[in-house]
Amino acid sequence: MATAPPEYDGPIQAVERSMAIVEEIRRRDGAGVTELADHFGFSKSTVHDHVTTLERAGYLAREGDEYHVGLRFLTLGGHARQRQELYELAKSEVDDLAEETGESAKFVVEDRGRGIYLYQSLGDNAIRTDSHVGTRVYLHANSVGKAILANLPEDRVERILDRHGMPRWTEHTITDRDELYEELRDIRDRGVAFDDEERIRGLRCVAAPVIRDGDVLGSISVSGPTKRFDEQDYMDRMAELVRSTARVIEINAKYT
Repeated sequence: MATAPPEYDGPIQAVERSMAIVEEIRRRDGAGVTELADHFGFSKSTVHDHVTTLERAGYLAREGDEYHVGLRFLTLGGHARQRQELYELAKSEVDDLAEETGESAKFVVEDRGRGIYLYQSLGDNAIRTDSHVGTRVYLHANSVGKAILANLPEDRVERILDRHGMPRWTEHTITDRDELYEELRDIRDRGVAFDDEERIRGLRCVAAPVIRDGDVLGSISVSGPTKRFDEQDYMDRMAELVRSTARVIEINAKYT
């Protein structure tokens, strides 16, 4: 079987340079091309290319010969603050879920068509995997992602699949769109998603969406080894726990 595609993106030098330039401009409260080139040891043309691109995108503002941090970062800051609020809302509930089940519990949000682990907590019996806070995953190949996809508009799901595809991770991964759409309809009906070794062999997962005013904020899950997640009664209990935890987060989110 073919090796699963990588989920992690390596660093891009040009992006690293751009962000370093932005940080230095912030630190200096404004800077020109020459002083930035001297500071970093870059050519003036290189610095000019970076600052011009950032200015056009609204991330820098030019005042005479100096560049300053642009107002576009306010938009990003507001977005990051919302994520922080979700983190604070979910953290204690995820901790409680992990403690009660003894398994691994996670809160995942959608970011540009991928799932990102915003928070996770490990119970006493939790199986450690490659997952950690900040891990980015494809949405079609796990319960947290499918719980999110099931509650997005259909055209949004189409754009996500067009952009990222449906790579195969194990022999259980859903890679056919029609099959996935049928699965998403079932998830909407029952309010919970299941992952039967679709991303990691030997691991099963149960997830429920977190929804506020019709918008899906993310999903919460419990995962564990197939030997424990094999009994139907156990799976039913895990499903009820993640649904209940998701509802608590939803109620709290209404008042933020």
